[in-house]
Amino acid sequence: MEKTSHLWEYLPIVFMALVAAGFVVTTMLLTHLLGPKRKTKIKNEAFECGIESVGNARTPFSIKYFLVAILFVLFDVEVIFMYPWAVNFRELGVFGLWEMFTFMGLMVVGLLYIIKKGALNWEK
Repeated sequence: MEKTSHLWEYLPIVFMALVAAGFVVTTMLLTHLLGPKRKTKIKNEAFECGIESVGNARTPFSIKYFLVAILFVLFDVEVIFMYPWAVNFRELGVFGLWEMFTFMGLMVVGLLYIIKKGALNWEK
């Protein structure tokens, strides 16, 4: 049996990445070259649904919003790791089942730690 390189199988992925990068670069260059060049105070103001800007946009607010958002993204991304396991459930057998139990156990320990630290309490 002849051993051949399987790098050619990745060619569509490389091609797609190059097309995507080329589209981004081309779009950025065209918007820079064709876009308006005159900047005025009115054009540089923030525009929100026709309502004039009032006050400073840098007013501080609770870090809880950021914390909940980051925790959501963390646990949401971890759920993505379950899809390959579910697709290959039968091929992985008991070993794969124990690996998923370990993974889920670590996720539950992390969630319990977050709850114990009070990261989800809004009243504090």
